[in-house]
Amino acid sequence: MNTYLNQLIKIKFSDKKEVESGLLIDFNDEWILLKSNPVDYIIDGYCIIRNKNISKIISDDKTKKIEKAIILKNMSVSENDKIPINDIKTTFEELNKRFGIFQFSKKSDNVIYPGRLKKISEGKLTIEWIDLEANWSKKRIFKLDGIRKIEFNNDYLNSLKLLADNK
Repeated sequence: MNTYLNQLIKIKFSDKKEVESGLLIDFNDEWILLKSNPVDYIIDGYCIIRNKNISKIISDDKTKKIEKAIILKNMSVSENDKIPINDIKTTFEELNKRFGIFQFSKKSDNVIYPGRLKKISEGKLTIEWIDLEANWSKKRIFKLDGIRKIEFNNDYLNSLKLLADNK
């Protein structure tokens, strides 16, 4: 993985069709931190992906072309992009402190869970849910080991937070 640091990669999984793409910021045995490249030449926020079920990491001519455009737009990786990923509790606390909102998904990317941290302990994450109308609502509890991807500082989440903060 060291050879891919600060480069655009695509990640394929053995158990789902979705592919993740982004600039590799950091990694460890359990997580990968990317500056998210959801489509074409766009960077939109960040994602932390659990290494579980990764079947292939791709860096080819197409990713190099996209990477070049991203670098030309001055959106390459910087020291400010780093988030601690060695301890999931510290990761969620840092996301909450710096951004005030995040979302995560389990195996399927079709369902997301946006919110802010209320509590994290004993293998469980408690969030205050934010709905599609930007209303902070009920608390929800999730098992930490079911989380496959954490996203933050993207346009969607930042928009929800702005709306919620300005009601």
